[in-house]
Amino acid sequence: MAGTKLFIGNLSFDTTDDSLKTAFAEHGNVVSARVITDRETGRSRGFGFVEFETADEAAAAMKAMDGVNVDGREVRVSEAEDKRN
Repeated sequence: MAGTKLFIGNLSFDTTDDSLKTAFAEHGNVVSARVITDRETGRSRGFGFVEFETADEAAAAMKAMDGVNVDGREVRVSEAEDKRN
């Protein structure tokens, strides 16, 4: 794994940036955690991104957190892909 950014899917609509960061912080130094929201309603779209300081921390978090219950939902964790234009 080369990247430090993870894609987090199947998030609860109750999950916030802070609770996402807290859930992943025990696996390494979280640089940023962001739940993606709908522009018009402000409601969560059910996914987000967590960025770690190192690729090793991101890999450990991905292994540890995939399938774990966060705010009542089992999240899916994978390496984030580069944004396509």
